[in-house]
Amino acid sequence: MKKSIVRTLAGLLWFGAALAVADGDPLAGKKKFYTCEGCHSIPGYSNTYPTYQVPRIGGQHPDYVVSSLKAYKEDERQHGSMKGNAMNLTDQDMADIAAFVAKFRGMNASLPVTGDPQAGRGKAAMCASCHGEDGNSENTMFPRLAGQYESYIIRALNDYKAGKRTNPMMMGFASTLDEKDMKDIAAFYASQKKGLTVPVDQ
Repeated sequence: MKKSIVRTLAGLLWFGAALAVADGDPLAGKKKFYTCEGCHSIPGYSNTYPTYQVPRIGGQHPDYVVSSLKAYKEDERQHGSMKGNAMNLTDQDMADIAAFVAKFRGMNASLPVTGDPQAGRGKAAMCASCHGEDGNSENTMFPRLAGQYESYIIRALNDYKAGKRTNPMMMGFASTLDEKDMKDIAAFYASQKKGLTVPVDQ
């Protein structure tokens, strides 16, 4: 019963988000992406403090990229540089950037993980209805996690648990996880063979 309610709510939220997202132009987005290149186009680049890898966003769902940018702009996520960049973006700018990064497929060389991917597979089963069994979600409202950096996923889960990110569904889920759970789940998604990449035009 709970799962069906969650899926219904997710579907309604996705429908509303889909209506709100403008059509993006990847060619225009490539030009607008220049302010993002210094962090997101360098494989393995790390945030200075706290230290974690800047997320891979190449191949991410465009709707989700737009919703993330809006979350930084509206203080639903806290990161000084991201808020500074997002504040000056129009809805069309966001859609164009999202269309550009979404076109990248494949995956960069993976980094060693600190968690247990096999243990993480079992723990991530509860995430599959939104994020897909291997982290390659088909629902554009939810992010692809396959191939994402382990340290970034751990950071995001900790932020949800601490209330620094305000998505109610993720806050509730993260509240049930301890440090080992987070590491194992993050290791599972980070170890997937097909997933996200850095958006470097080739």
